[in-house]
Amino acid sequence: MLLQFYSNENFPIVMVNLLRAAGHDVLTSYEAGQANQRIPDNQVLRYATSIHRILITENRQDFINLHGVTLDHPGIIIFKSDRDYIGKIKAMSDFLTIDSQPLEDRLLRIKKQNMKAIGPTFGVQEYFRN
Repeated sequence: MLLQFYSNENFPIVMVNLLRAAGHDVLTSYEAGQANQRIPDNQVLRYATSIHRILITENRQDFINLHGVTLDHPGIIIFKSDRDYIGKIKAMSDFLTIDSQPLEDRLLRIKKQNMKAIGPTFGVQEYFRN
């Protein structure tokens, strides 16, 4: 499943390039002229929504909070800040291959888990609204 993403300015360019290499369409905040302006997170999400792109970020808590109060967004995927860029993208891709539901109004968190038998690995957690 190829997707359209909008990355905020704290998202690593290495991950942008990995997503693009996998065939995804990624627009960065720099390319959109939205970087280095101290734009509040709610406006970042509003912008991603206005251009119908899934927001990808490493700014976890702020977007978890926004997801709880923002209806009708194209989806948010938050990643743990970790240099295993390939592992994070693989965990997201594997999950999206299995999960066939649209990402609209969903928040997925790609997080590192320590598994005794195999060591650190990434998993996906979905956040639901209360």
